[in-house]
Amino acid sequence: MAAGKTCMAATSLFAACAAVGGVRQPIWPEGLMPDRQEHQIAATTDESGRPGFDRAAHAEPYLEWFDPPDSSTRTGSCAILISGGAYNNCCDVGLLKQWRERLTELGVQCVSLVYRTPRPKGLPIHQSAWEDGQRGVRLVRAQAAERKFDPERIFTVSMSAGSHMATLLATSSSVRAYEPVDATDDVPCHLNAAVVFALAYGLSDGQGGPNAREGDGQDIQLDPAFAFDSATPPMCLLHGGADVYSPISSTRVYRRLRKLGVPAEVHIAPDKPHGAHGLERAIEFLRRMEFLGPLGEPESLMERFASDEARGATEKAKIWEGVAMPTKCPGQNEPYLEWHIPTNLSTRAIQIIWSGGCYNANGPDGFEVAPARRFLNERGMTVVTVRYRVPRPPAPLAKHVTAWQDVQRAIRLVRAGAAKRGLDPDRIGVMGSSAGGHLALMAATSSRHKAYCPIDKIDSSVPCGVQWAVCIYPAYSLAECTERCDHDAGLDPASRTAPEFSFDPDTPPILFVHGDADSWVPMNSVVVWEQLRRMGVQGELHTLARESHCFQRSAIPGTGAYTYLERIWEFLNAKGLLK
Repeated sequence: MAAGKTCMAATSLFAACAAVGGVRQPIWPEGLMPDRQEHQIAATTDESGRPGFDRAAHAEPYLEWFDPPDSSTRTGSCAILISGGAYNNCCDVGLLKQWRERLTELGVQCVSLVYRTPRPKGLPIHQSAWEDGQRGVRLVRAQAAERKFDPERIFTVSMSAGSHMATLLATSSSVRAYEPVDATDDVPCHLNAAVVFALAYGLSDGQGGPNAREGDGQDIQLDPAFAFDSATPPMCLLHGGADVYSPISSTRVYRRLRKLGVPAEVHIAPDKPHGAHGLERAIEFLRRMEFLGPLGEPESLMERFASDEARGATEKAKIWEGVAMPTKCPGQNEPYLEWHIPTNLSTRAIQIIWSGGCYNANGPDGFEVAPARRFLNERGMTVVTVRYRVPRPPAPLAKHVTAWQDVQRAIRLVRAGAAKRGLDPDRIGVMGSSAGGHLALMAATSSRHKAYCPIDKIDSSVPCGVQWAVCIYPAYSLAECTERCDHDAGLDPASRTAPEFSFDPDTPPILFVHGDADSWVPMNSVVVWEQLRRMGVQGELHTLARESHCFQRSAIPGTGAYTYLERIWEFLNAKGLLK
């Protein structure tokens, strides 16, 4: 604390504590800032752009402390807010204000870190910012008791170049960015979590600007400055799918965190450019990691969505009614579909849903199907549920063969029957969980691949392509892991998808939600999302820290596992599929 008080008196600018919005604390003792360069300043762009701006008076990086949260909401956590600006300025003034207001409301002490810019000469572009960042974390931790937060509940929220610096702070606290200057440098500089928006400069094809090859290639590497040491904390990585600072940097960091066994999330917003997308997803992550107070009790999904009041007409039909069922196997059930049309129709789009069950069981009345049907019916959307054939067909047939046949036929039947029900035959999506998620991926990526020879006019004249898919913790999706449960599969960036996924030209956008602690290969969703991106298809991806297989069955309020159904409605709206 003595060093912090010395800093407060370092210059007349800061001694006045006259900062707009907060109290400023210099990061370095007077005359001891490492790698000082005369062309650098420490100021936000709203300051530096004012007439008469005095560069000499703004040469020192600083922390800006904001008012503490109300005592009734205080969580004991502290957020360090870090702007982006290409390491040339600190430009995200409005964004930091938004974060500060939301986090303070949630009971978090907020402090912003204003580091030196523009880029240093003759040094890595991040060097001076990283020095300021490590020192800043030490000063924040040293003041925890005085400011009434826990020194082991400190996290960053950052943007772009600031996210590159925050990733350095999170992954590399064991590496000294500078030589000690006083006793404060004996204080640890590790973080306890990091929320990283739009990570820039994380990959070897974009370490000074936008990614030259979109961040995707087996020769492209993560920035070696990221040490991923033993103190690396849980991270939440959020990125726009159309960001020129490639979202692959976020999935690469996620891989490394998973390899370390560190709880982590990655959220990719389709079609979004460079920007901070998904603040509420970050808040759900912070809540799940217990930075926003104690967790509530889990609630049953089936109890939350128990009512069928929104459902109007229903109609059940055998999938192979009146025709010869292909690949008929003894012991399998009769497959069927059922229409669920809401009383108040708000869209002509149709969502088809089926469950998982290891291709040995499935049904439309359990937690993977019924709540989603009710959720969508309540919003005025028609749902068709499917029960496909199980158990698995005998060897040498693949586990999914008969189910895939049922699904292709069901999609054709839905398309053929849509118009007479006042629905749109060209706005149909599929959804499945676990093995059902694998089946949904097959339906979405391989509709041009015939699962069976045409039997009648419907098969020969009605296509089975779909306009979107929703895959909840899809199983069996990697070439190296098509049968077994393997928590560590897919960690190699060279991992590829299962051969039954054709990724044909009709492959639509796909939404993925997957638990990070899923024993059935959490990387399934990430690797398939990456393949879609290579094709130019903008999918949406959400992984959920500390959530396992079947995460939605019983979920904690305020977390991503609890709100996952809302991602479906948002995805459909964002893609314009509900019009």
